[in-house]
Amino acid sequence: MAAAPTIVWFRDDLRVADHPALSAAAERGAPVVALYVLDEGSPGVRPLGGAARWWLHGSLESLAADLDDLGVPLVLRRGAGADVVREVVDDAGADAVVWNRRYGAAREVDAGLKAGLADDGVDVRSFQASLLFEPWTIRTGQGTPYSVFTPFWRACREAPEPRHPLPVPGRLDGTRLDGDRLADWALLPTRPDWAGGLRETWTPGPAAARERLEEFAADAVQDYADGRDRMGDPVVSRLSPHLRFGELSPFEAWEAMRPKRSEGAARFRTELGWREFAWHVLYHFPDLATRNLRPEFDAFPWPRLHPTALEAWQRGRTGIPLVDAGMRELWRTGSMHNRVRMVTASFLVKHLLIDWRRGEQWFWDTLVDADEASNPFNWQWVAGSGADAAPYFRIFNPETQAAKFDADGAYRRRWLPDPDTDDSPEPIVDLAEGRREALAAYESVKVAAASARA
Repeated sequence: MAAAPTIVWFRDDLRVADHPALSAAAERGAPVVALYVLDEGSPGVRPLGGAARWWLHGSLESLAADLDDLGVPLVLRRGAGADVVREVVDDAGADAVVWNRRYGAAREVDAGLKAGLADDGVDVRSFQASLLFEPWTIRTGQGTPYSVFTPFWRACREAPEPRHPLPVPGRLDGTRLDGDRLADWALLPTRPDWAGGLRETWTPGPAAARERLEEFAADAVQDYADGRDRMGDPVVSRLSPHLRFGELSPFEAWEAMRPKRSEGAARFRTELGWREFAWHVLYHFPDLATRNLRPEFDAFPWPRLHPTALEAWQRGRTGIPLVDAGMRELWRTGSMHNRVRMVTASFLVKHLLIDWRRGEQWFWDTLVDADEASNPFNWQWVAGSGADAAPYFRIFNPETQAAKFDADGAYRRRWLPDPDTDDSPEPIVDLAEGRREALAAYESVKVAAASARA
């Protein structure tokens, strides 16, 4: 009698290397069902934005090819994740389900499914794969979550060193089941096809991720500490979308830096730590994308939304060159230089006084690397309403930032039209006046908070 198969439920871990759940399935020695579910409706699951859907298509193509090399077909199904997994357990006659853990609100779906399957006699196991330090393992001396990055990262560095990456399993006995065709999910834009710039800029999949990591670790990381802030010719890893979709694990990125002793490598490890901190905060505050982490900001006097100002920002037509360059880079490539992200976000929230949630949603739809932790976490950091947030008086001046980090204008020239053409809009806000209005609005939050404490 054939052994009952093991289901490996893939989520944001679209790789075969350093995949604890896949490795556990291989160790069981039974046939393997590789399952991916396009879940857009379960509680806690945030439907992907357009740029991320484009990336997911390519990533699933790559995963299917890698699994095929191991002898395992990838089964694609669409629906509520817990319901689909139960259906596949029945269809395959599986006696075990394994997955790598999630840390957002969708973990409640996983917990319910795990308990229900266990009641039915199915062996269910979950594994650490997408974070170096799981949120419940890093706490203050009082047993509470950290709200400031520096002590959080110090506690992480004092914890046991992250494990070494796991190898790709050997050839497996795969089980084929009926499933959807990837093309039928319509993840790629067609009418219109706006993804030309994404295709020119990015190659989804673990192979491209490994190539980027190897190149970065071999050379560029040496100059990362200073070069990462240069806008025109930045020294960056470009690994964030690969980490976001789990084509590369943080353990693989950490391993590449393990022997490095340069300032650049230390800075890159700290950036991995910032990613960890975002997930740490989301784990303890699942509504991060919709609610102010600091409740006193509920009193912020956002003026009534001016749709034309928001659209000007979205389309890169504010008349502020660095802001417009960044927003056009985002629209064209699905990405943006990190410092420019901070400048464009600060401009929207503080110079235009538009609610940070509007910007967070736009980035969610247009960034290939937008994940449910880092995207809202960083927006709240800029707005001042989040964990370890920038002080309310830190208002990035786009002109000062351009002079310091794009002194030769290379970044702006790349993404903006000729400034002498009619396509160059007039500034929609005076920077000095916008700063004064922002400071007044933030001061009102301080006054309201002080009154509430009195």
